[in-house]
Amino acid sequence: MTTLVSVKDLHVSFGEVRAVRGISFAIEAGECVAIVGESGSGKSVTARTLAGLAGPGATVTAAELTVAGVDARGFGEKQWRSVRGGFAGLVLQDALVSLDPLRTVGAEIAEVLRVHRRRETPEALLTEVHVPEPERRARQYPHQLSGGLRQRALIASAIAARPPLLIADEPTTALDVTVQAQILGLLAERREAGETLLLISHDLAVVSRLADRVLVMKDGVVVEEGPAAALLTGARHPYTRKLVAAAALGPRPPAEPRASVVLRAAGLRKTYGKQTVVDNVGVTVGRGEIVGVVGESGSGKTTVAQLLFGLVAPDGGEVTFEGAPWSGVAERRRRPLRRRMQFISQDPLSSFDPRWTVGRIVAEAGPSRGDVLPLLERVGLTKDVVDRYPRQLSGGQRQRVAIARALAPRPSLIVCDEPVSALDVSVQAQVLDLLADVRERDGTALLFISHDLGVVHHLADRVLVMRGGRVVEHGTAAEVFTTPAHEYTRALLAAVPTLEVLS
Repeated sequence: MTTLVSVKDLHVSFGEVRAVRGISFAIEAGECVAIVGESGSGKSVTARTLAGLAGPGATVTAAELTVAGVDARGFGEKQWRSVRGGFAGLVLQDALVSLDPLRTVGAEIAEVLRVHRRRETPEALLTEVHVPEPERRARQYPHQLSGGLRQRALIASAIAARPPLLIADEPTTALDVTVQAQILGLLAERREAGETLLLISHDLAVVSRLADRVLVMKDGVVVEEGPAAALLTGARHPYTRKLVAAAALGPRPPAEPRASVVLRAAGLRKTYGKQTVVDNVGVTVGRGEIVGVVGESGSGKTTVAQLLFGLVAPDGGEVTFEGAPWSGVAERRRRPLRRRMQFISQDPLSSFDPRWTVGRIVAEAGPSRGDVLPLLERVGLTKDVVDRYPRQLSGGQRQRVAIARALAPRPSLIVCDEPVSALDVSVQAQVLDLLADVRERDGTALLFISHDLGVVHHLADRVLVMRGGRVVEHGTAAEVFTTPAHEYTRALLAAVPTLEVLS
């Protein structure tokens, strides 16, 4: 078997920060090696170092760093450029950022073909990765494609030079389950075609589907490694066990039904031009209840959240909140109730004023300065974050600040729009536990919108399934997830990757 990559005692530092500390591993031709771990574990830095992309200011040292049989420790930029594309194709998490917004998809792929003197066409490569209408798509720009099509175009660009190694860094994060299943199937096809895959992911279910071997990283070191099946079903290291336990979410006991209704919507409709994005949607949320809304990207679930929160006005239907009219009324009439309904978004960083400290961000929601610290402590943060700025926090810490801010006015309802989709599995589990605790202790209702069916099954009491702007199925979580009535719901559930673990 040919060894494509051999790494011994690799160290990567950024000033005083030691991102990778003395790790060693090898990648053999034809296998899939996965590196898993939480944000900050060093997994992405390790992968990018193999392509000469460790990052600005990085100091890289190793006893051995062999790429395609060549000692890469003395490589300059020109040599690394020949590695990228020619030896290693890169598939990153955010295709919209990775693809040039000023060039068509076809032009992006054509450049790789030209640089590496390949005679294939962009249209042929798009066909190979199952992009429909490849001739038309090749003429489009990245922003004109869906997330799934962008990711396919990025894979086409990555394989254009027929590199022996494909490095996929979180390739399915933030994709809905059906698109994720398609991308995973495509990566599996690349393996069957003889390509070698280095997979970086925090999703252990994804890893279990593709990987032959797994390396688990924490704080820049490999704490456990071994064959994927053995490691994921019989983890020895406490950290690996923690990751596996966090990934294996099970349903919570349903809440006791409550008589009072916090929010009620009926007949909601919203159109943009000739496109109807929400069509005759109704939802009721009882006090202390968690209602999940699931569906693929473009199903209308985020627009429903905006309609319910009052960020956009419906073209039809009505919303009442705590018994009072909510839609179709002036904001000044809603203002007395506004603090009773809060919002948590997927990207809290964009909703924070970057000039404000955490203390000021939370205090803005109403509590006195003396009440800020107890709120932060309740969401698992300590006093040392009070005077920090959002950019100085991890993703999990920022999401906890967003939850603390939402809790400050003691709301009766929190609308959560993909609040955990960008978080590591263990941080995600902690945030879900926190939201469940908020419901149990305060009686706060949650409208929880997500494309992650496992998360919704774990948290929600009732579930609405959306497709094409309409609710195609609704019922208790147990009914929807164990005996789905609609074929679309069954297709969604069939696409969810599962992780089998030892009891």
